[in-house]
Amino acid sequence: MKIYFHLNLGGFSNCYVIVNERTNDAIIIDPGQITDDIISRIEENHLKLDAVLITHNHGSHVLGLKTLRRIYSPKIIAADWEVASDDTTVITGDSKIRLAKMMVHYMSVPGHTADSVVYKIENVIFTGDVLSAGSIGSTNSSYSEYILRSNIEQKIFSQQDGTIIMPGHGPPTTLGALKAFFPGLLSKG
Repeated sequence: MKIYFHLNLGGFSNCYVIVNERTNDAIIIDPGQITDDIISRIEENHLKLDAVLITHNHGSHVLGLKTLRRIYSPKIIAADWEVASDDTTVITGDSKIRLAKMMVHYMSVPGHTADSVVYKIENVIFTGDVLSAGSIGSTNSSYSEYILRSNIEQKIFSQQDGTIIMPGHGPPTTLGALKAFFPGLLSKG
């Protein structure tokens, strides 16, 4: 697996192109903006765009979807039907799905938004706005914050320390680094 990072300057959000190097199948996560670089990467490397995964339905994570759908015909995977209407494969709960000939595990982690989902491919978790290097996602109530913290602890912090965290905003990190340098990350306050 190879991961290519693209920054959406409009919302300072991260977009990822994940490539199965054996088959040249690809997945895009959170296409906030589709740039010439992303299209060139797909075309010049003869990638087959199999799916687009959405971590949550905020503009800085989905606005490029319209452009992608004009050029390609990927599966659209999200927890919110409104992302692409009838073209959306709506996922709920925690499970796995085979995309780009890779196993993609998904986990519902509400709190930042009701439709927040994280995706795990091999030892990498794409967290959207749920978790970044040193902070958890914003919430609109103390109850949402409680739900978010609980889900992060149960579903993400239970993974191996070497697990790589690829957030929706900011730099990548590892779970071990988050635990070592931000020991109070999940405590309220």
